[in-house]
Order: sequence, then structure tokens, then C-alpha cells
Amino acid sequence: MSGPIDELRATLAGQAAADAAMVSYLQKVRDRAYAVTDADVEELKAAGLSEDEIFEQTVAVAIGEGLRRLDAAARVLG
Repeated sequence: MSGPIDELRATLAGQAAADAAMVSYLQKVRDRAYAVTDADVEELKAAGLSEDEIFEQTVAVAIGEGLRRLDAAARVLG
């Protein structure tokens, strides 16, 4: 795969590591994004994280998981 997918991979590779306070939240995004609530985000903000940082890490993890699933599908079909 190339083009936009490669651009996404490159962008993710350059993403800063997440704050340790975000580990369980990001795992929740990865495994069961449908269960993320406003309370989860408020907890991170109370821990001192900015909305921008929360958003960027959330999007990065969601894209990363999407790419992981895309790669798995390509292996099955390949």
C-alpha cells in the first residue's frame, strides 16, 4: 500500500510518546473506543493534560489501530 496510507504511517512514527497518565485511556480507545466517555477525558484534563494532547494521542491511537487491522486484513487476503 502506498500514498495516503504511507503518509499516515510516517505521521504516526513521528508522534510524541503519550504521557504515562494516558496509558489506560489509550488502551480503552484501542480496544473499546465505543466505551470512552466525557468522564475519561475530564480525568485526563484533571491530571494536567491539555485537550490538544488528549485529542492528538486519541487520533494517533485510533489511526494506529486502524492500520493494524488493515495490515491484518491484507495478510489474510494476500
